[in-house]
Amino acid sequence: MELHSVVPWGRSFAEYKRMFCLTEADLNKSILGCGDGPASFNAELTQQGGKVTSIDPAYAFSADQFSQCIKLVYNEIMPQMAKTKDNYVWEDIPSVDALGEIRMSAMNTFLADYESGKQQGRYLNAALPSLPFDEHQFELALCSHYLFLYSEQVNLLQHLDALRELTRIANEVRIYPLVTLSGEPSPYIEPVMDWLGANNLRSQLRPCQYQFQKGATQMLVAGVA
Repeated sequence: MELHSVVPWGRSFAEYKRMFCLTEADLNKSILGCGDGPASFNAELTQQGGKVTSIDPAYAFSADQFSQCIKLVYNEIMPQMAKTKDNYVWEDIPSVDALGEIRMSAMNTFLADYESGKQQGRYLNAALPSLPFDEHQFELALCSHYLFLYSEQVNLLQHLDALRELTRIANEVRIYPLVTLSGEPSPYIEPVMDWLGANNLRSQLRPCQYQFQKGATQMLVAGVA
């Protein structure tokens, strides 16, 4: 997979539950979704009565702009997925065509919710490492497919600044996946965990219930020691 920047690519509520091992107790917490882009997690959890705020610099877009961006990204990513399909586990998602349907379904759910969600303050134009929230405002922060995945684009210092901010505003932080776009373990996992420990923050690698990219079987959990 060759991507030159972080791109909007939406995942579903069901995928979030499995990526982050979210229990019913977790889903009743105040949740921050970091870099959610056009994922349907916020829309679907809100429909179920959950309390979730999503942040992403892409939320500067209007719904029409977002829709056009999604179409462009879809047309770029899907041919690459077909070329690199051996890098993925085709079990829960049986084929490249099925992947396209799942992703577009999630992103269409997001688009249908986007304008009302912005008005309600559920989708905020904000980006790490500086977020407009109070200390420990959230019980749980989730970071999907940004940190570690984009290790070539986001350097170690930026990872540390992001973790400093996420652990400031949330009691617990969960990050998935821990492999890079090329499928190798991120070189930043160990130094990030060392930094967390040196700052009296706990960290743990935990197995998760989701695997699509080969090798992406763990999440990092961090928080107050």
